[in-house]
Amino acid sequence: MYESKAEPLLSWRQFANRMLGHLAVGAAIIAVALVLGICGYHWSEGIPWIDALLEASMILSGMGPVHEPQYTAGKLFASAYALFSGVVFLGLVAVIVAPVIHRVLHKFHLDDGDRSGS
Repeated sequence: MYESKAEPLLSWRQFANRMLGHLAVGAAIIAVALVLGICGYHWSEGIPWIDALLEASMILSGMGPVHEPQYTAGKLFASAYALFSGVVFLGLVAVIVAPVIHRVLHKFHLDDGDRSGS
């Protein structure tokens, strides 16, 4: 997926394209996680779609719940979704930061005469 240490550093344009790709993957992950949360809150608590969107958005962003779940199914879902959201956050950070870390490490491994993308 990435260039090996024997290959030259990517140009800034190529690196920007790589970052855009990773941001697109991150946006897709957020969209899927949000849809799962919306559906889960709507079906487990019986709340309207717009309130389910608010609840899922707040949990996914780490801000916390807006409404207290009233039913056992809603409490179990909210608990699982909060844990899931934490894992999604960590994975999302890894997806977005990976190209930057790779570029920095790649730059350190290049010989002084081999730097072409900087």
